[in-house]
Amino acid sequence: MGRPGRHAQWTCWETIEHLADCLFTYAARFGLAKPPASSFLPWRASSDREDGPARVLAADRSAGPEGLLTIVEACGGLLASVERTADPAAVAHHVFGPADPAGFAAMGVVETLVHTHDVAQGLRLEWSPPGDDCERVLRRLFPHVTIDGDAWRSLLWATGRIALPGRPRLTGWRWYNERSGAGGEGRVQGPGLG
Repeated sequence: MGRPGRHAQWTCWETIEHLADCLFTYAARFGLAKPPASSFLPWRASSDREDGPARVLAADRSAGPEGLLTIVEACGGLLASVERTADPAAVAHHVFGPADPAGFAAMGVVETLVHTHDVAQGLRLEWSPPGDDCERVLRRLFPHVTIDGDAWRSLLWATGRIALPGRPRLTGWRWYNERSGAGGEGRVQGPGLG
């Protein structure tokens, strides 16, 4: 897991640890009676090395890859539980704009899909998720992206990982945290998220 992930500055371990950290911190926002709408929780983030990703959650390296994946599963389970039980009208802060629980669940799915891809690329493995998961998160967080057939490739393009015919690879990207409709149509379920 010390091999570089897709982003050469992070190892595969660091990429997966970042994923767990995202899932955990997304869930924690809705553990409060009143989620923070305009600021982050007062975490102390740290990194194991100068160029490594900052995170508030670190896996015990002596537990090996199995232990790291257990942490990801636990954090994904927390986010899934929060999305199902939090007030759907609640809103919490995110750097790309405030989002409701369904929005944070969608962000968790995007993080899971693209970072699994990053690690698979680093390990030289082929991997692709179910297209339905990709299409749902594209519609929820990337409404500006046209889905041309393959939703997975469209998600990879939207997150700056690949070029598509007629669309150069993005060097900067973001998602948009519009809130879901009153009827729950923004709910997203995917790997580890219900």
